[in-house]
Amino acid sequence: MREIHVDVIQETIARLCVDATHRLPVDVREGLLGAAATEKAPLAQKILTDLISNFEIAERQMVPLCQDTGTAVVFVELGQDVHVVGGSLEDAINAGVARGYQEGFLRASIVTHPLSTRQNTKNNTPAVVHYEIVPGDRLHLTVLPKGAGCENMSRFANFLPRAGKDAIIEFVLRTVEEVGGNPCPPLVIGIGIGGTAEFAMGLAKKAIFRGVGSQNADPEVAALERELYTKVNALGVGPQAVGGSTTALAVNILMHPTHIASLPVGINIQCHSARSQEAVL
Repeated sequence: MREIHVDVIQETIARLCVDATHRLPVDVREGLLGAAATEKAPLAQKILTDLISNFEIAERQMVPLCQDTGTAVVFVELGQDVHVVGGSLEDAINAGVARGYQEGFLRASIVTHPLSTRQNTKNNTPAVVHYEIVPGDRLHLTVLPKGAGCENMSRFANFLPRAGKDAIIEFVLRTVEEVGGNPCPPLVIGIGIGGTAEFAMGLAKKAIFRGVGSQNADPEVAALERELYTKVNALGVGPQAVGGSTTALAVNILMHPTHIASLPVGINIQCHSARSQEAVL
């Protein structure tokens, strides 16, 4: 049994919060650079160039990529041979978020009671934490600062199984058309298929940081990803909805077995500032 002290977890989460809000992952950078090289519409190309300048300035000057530094979403893959010592794992995560957002001078956006008082917690806690127990003796932490503009564009539908892939394609295309420029395209579109309603939405959120340029290991699903990517970009929404051929940088799908009577589909949309950072302890 391997022990990891909560102080190490707190320090790591704090660092990831700052890094994620200031530095785009390499795959997202390359996606934007590739899009700028192939985009033919002049205004769309100009916007992509500005977005590239933005991520370069953010890292060089250590300023946030976006003023909305988001909900702190943390994915935890906890090895079953890890023993967290010195306190509560979730308390350590929230302490790390508070430290990162305060020491990094990041905007605190979390309010307490969603319906009435809506008082700001002042340190962006509590985080939204997803846990997964996995084999091994490592703790894998991924921090995803999720802005409200794109998160508000999330969608869910539960189709009858006979609806099949055509219904999923129509659902995704309709969603992208309806949301337009609200989620700040070009987008990374995460799609979760299977499980139950809440599980499909969790898969969709996880899919957005699977990697721009990656593909599902299942050939059938990979083919659907490619088809959706082509059709989404053919919509002509374009960067910041000014038109063009770059509406999405990626369409990533994660799947899970589901009930014989169900076909749950979740969509989670990420903006061009597809921020995430990870660490393995």
